[in-house]
Amino acid sequence: MVKLATARDSRMYGPRQSRKRSEYMNAGLYVFATILLVVGFATQLSLKEQKIGVVFVLIGLFIIAIVNIHDLIAHLAGIDYCLALMEYDMQLALVEFAVPLLQSLGTLLSFLAILFLFIQEEKQKYYKLEKHGMNMLIAGSSLWVLGSIHNSCQIYERADGHVQVLQESVHIPFLMGSLLFLVGSVINGREQASTLHHGLDLFSETWTWLCMVGSLMLFIGGITNVVKVFKMQQFDNGLRLEKLRGGAQERLAHVREGQVPLIRENQRRRQAEQVGPSVTPTPYKDVLLGQP
Repeated sequence: MVKLATARDSRMYGPRQSRKRSEYMNAGLYVFATILLVVGFATQLSLKEQKIGVVFVLIGLFIIAIVNIHDLIAHLAGIDYCLALMEYDMQLALVEFAVPLLQSLGTLLSFLAILFLFIQEEKQKYYKLEKHGMNMLIAGSSLWVLGSIHNSCQIYERADGHVQVLQESVHIPFLMGSLLFLVGSVINGREQASTLHHGLDLFSETWTWLCMVGSLMLFIGGITNVVKVFKMQQFDNGLRLEKLRGGAQERLAHVREGQVPLIRENQRRRQAEQVGPSVTPTPYKDVLLGQP
């Protein structure tokens, strides 16, 4: 369960006056959420305080989902919500759009899976929710790993070596943490397939330990992300960040200047390709005057 971490300068986390503060809050909330996860999984190891630990985990997952949705909105706002630009810059679609979307969906599935088992523990019924909860736990972790892979596959053309090192320092802990969550969910599902446990007893000790270590990796990645955000805020001091590629940056500039509406430009280009070169008709009178 990662958050988007790119070196793009096209991002808008809030109004112009509070843009930097909003980005710091975004990164800080993620770190706070990972702390809740670590505390929650550590508390679950105590049988007496297991329910309190689950509540901490649910709150942490909820905050992570909000952070990822904020990331998605921030990067879409950075391109004025012109989704047509993804046609020219594939990284915009595979990273800035796909990563927060996958992470939000994965976090939602994991949140619902743990919530289902928590409700079953409290009500001592709804046993059909157990199977769905275990499957959703694996599906959510799989989406986290997929999002982590997308997050790591970025191209650098302008960013200097310092920024790239910071990027990898964020991506590697995120990927390792997501893998630990997935391994823990798969092992937990196999262990519980042959037992008659219900409710929170379906969370094995192996799953709890792996998730706690995975949360620690996410915490490390979150701290590194705060450092990276601080460095990226120094853009005015000469730090080189990535622009949109494939002509997307120029088209976005034209759209913002109001010179070329993006959708109408694409429509005219496609119509011109279909119709071909136009031929101007010659009036009949001009033909007669031109004859000897």
